[in-house]
Amino acid sequence: MNSQRKAILELLQGNRQQYPPSFSGLIHVTSAGLENEGLMFHEVHKDAGKMAKAAASTYKWTGFPSAVMPLDLYVEAEALGAEVNYREKERYEFPILRKAPFRSAGDIEVGTEIASQGRIPLVCDAIRMARTDIGDEAVVGAWIPGPFTLMTLLVDPVKLFGEMKREPELVHGSLKQLSNLLSRVGLAYRQAGADFLTVHDMGGSPAFLGSARFEQFVLPALKDLIENLPKPRIVSVCGNTNTSMPLIAQTNVDAISVDQTNDLAASRKVLGGEMLLFGNIDPVATLNFGSESDVRLAVSRSREAGVDAVWPGCDLVLQTPIQNLRAMIE
Repeated sequence: MNSQRKAILELLQGNRQQYPPSFSGLIHVTSAGLENEGLMFHEVHKDAGKMAKAAASTYKWTGFPSAVMPLDLYVEAEALGAEVNYREKERYEFPILRKAPFRSAGDIEVGTEIASQGRIPLVCDAIRMARTDIGDEAVVGAWIPGPFTLMTLLVDPVKLFGEMKREPELVHGSLKQLSNLLSRVGLAYRQAGADFLTVHDMGGSPAFLGSARFEQFVLPALKDLIENLPKPRIVSVCGNTNTSMPLIAQTNVDAISVDQTNDLAASRKVLGGEMLLFGNIDPVATLNFGSESDVRLAVSRSREAGVDAVWPGCDLVLQTPIQNLRAMIE
């Protein structure tokens, strides 16, 4: 087993490493990696072999020791009826949502066979292929949106926020359904061979909703989801979460990933010695536009602040220079 893979797996079991490793549980493919593998980005979302090849390309061309799938935000939403624009005419653009499927949170209905619907089986196949390809050398992860983030893709946000104010119990009931759905998807991804799961709740961040709404709506569903996912489980929350770390820690997750606006040293103090802290290299200013020396300095600062693993703060910009990812693992 590759030493980097071994160190990351040991870390994910709660065994801190003397030298915190660099990897990611969020989307981290690059246009250079895609070109080197002869792939167009819009192709990889609907073909398991191409998805696996794209996810593995970052490791193959940089040594960055992780591959994560799926490669877009809309897998679960599409399985529930959302319309997705894969942007086939664009060279390097992420898919976007064309149409949300429900008028109200109360209209959401989740069947028991969700793990066999839409592109979810395709993602499972891609995970298996990536494990066969690079699974002895790099970690292979999978990610799912948080329940609240998924809800914002299913219902118009303006309508949703109105219902949160007028009919909070209706929203809570639908979030419970989505939590159950996502736990089944996460289990399917782990059974397919993912080494770990990341719950990326960017739409449910307290930085965007405020701490009160986060505590009322996001936290209960997130706690329920984490409780029903197999370990190791990581929660990734975007935005300035400095004042909300005690709330996020209540999820009882195994690790928390934060972005570049977070005060790592303060978060380390809040979390104490039990929960792992990952972060927080700026994916835009540092990894995409910065120099290799900028990346090395940011990595050094993150380690000094007490992170247990160095992660990009969010998904990579597709045009991220591969030399910057090499610098991140030096």
